[in-house]
Amino acid sequence: MKKRIYILLALGALAVLTAFSAQAQDSVRDALGLCADTIIPSLFPFFVLSVLLNRLGLPGMLSRLMGKAASALFGVSGEGASALFIGLTGGYPMGASYIADMYLCGRIDREEGQRLLAFCNNSGPAFIIGAVGAGAFRSTAAGLMLYGVHIVSALLTGLIFAGSRRSAEKLPAADDGAALGSALTDAVKGAVTSVLNVCGFVVIFSVLVGLLDCSGYFSRLCLILGSASGLGPDSIRALLTGLLELGSGAGALRYLPLSPASLALAAFLLGFGSVSVHCQTAAVISLTDMKGTLHFAGRLSMAFISALLAYVCGIIFLK
Repeated sequence: MKKRIYILLALGALAVLTAFSAQAQDSVRDALGLCADTIIPSLFPFFVLSVLLNRLGLPGMLSRLMGKAASALFGVSGEGASALFIGLTGGYPMGASYIADMYLCGRIDREEGQRLLAFCNNSGPAFIIGAVGAGAFRSTAAGLMLYGVHIVSALLTGLIFAGSRRSAEKLPAADDGAALGSALTDAVKGAVTSVLNVCGFVVIFSVLVGLLDCSGYFSRLCLILGSASGLGPDSIRALLTGLLELGSGAGALRYLPLSPASLALAAFLLGFGSVSVHCQTAAVISLTDMKGTLHFAGRLSMAFISALLAYVCGIIFLK
C-alpha cells in the first residue's frame, strides 16, 4: 500500500514538473549556482580536512586531552567529543560525516555514534555569521550572537542526551593514524561523494520550494497562517521555507526586521537544520548501520533551546 502511495506521489511530482518545467529549470539553475558559488567552495575543503584529521589520528590525540571531561559531561569518549569541534566549525553535515567515518574506522561504537549525532552535527560559523547575520539581517553582530547561541544550545543538548560514563571505556585505544598519502587519498574520495550528496539534496529541495512558490498555493498558505498566528506572512514564509531547505530559509529571512522574534526564528531554523539537512545526514550515515532517530530528536531539542536563548538575547542586546 505504501509503495503505491509513493508511486502516485512520484507521478504527481512528474506531472507538476511537466506543467511548470520552465520554473523548475530556473530553480535548478539557481540551486546549481548556489552550489558552485557557496556550497562547494565552503564545504569541500572542510570535508577533506575532517576525514584527513580523523585518519591522521586527531580523535586519538583529543581522547587523551578530553576523555575525562567528555565522559563526565556527555557520557562519550574523548575521541567522540572531537566530533563536536568538527561539527561547530565545518557546518552541516560535516559533524555527521566525521562521526560516520570514526565509526567505520572503529574509533567509536554504534551507540556512541548515534548519541553524538544528536548534538555534534551543527551549522558552521561561515553560514551563521555570513549568510544569516551579515546577509539576511545585515548585522555581523547578530550573526556572532546567533553562533554563540548555537554553541551553547549544542552543549545543552549534549547534556540532555548524555549516556553512561562507561562508554568512554568501551573500545580499545585507537592507533596513531594512517600515513599522510593514504589518508589524503581517502579524504579526497570521501569528500567528493559527500559534497555531491549535499548538492543533490540542495537542488531537489530548491526545486520543491520554487514549484510551491510558482503554484500560488504557498503564498496563500503563508497569508492564512500568518494572519491566524499573528506572526505575519513573511515570518511564516521564512519558517516553512527554512524547514524545507535551510539556505532558502536564510534568504527568506532578509524580508524580516531585526528583532527578538526574527532572531528566535533564525535560531530555530539553524538548530533544526531543515528536511534537506536531515536527508543529507541520512545519506552521509547510509554506509553505516547507525540510525538517525537521535539525530532528529537532538535537532528538534536544539531548535527550541536555540529559539528561547536567541529571543532572550535579542531582548537584552536590541534595547
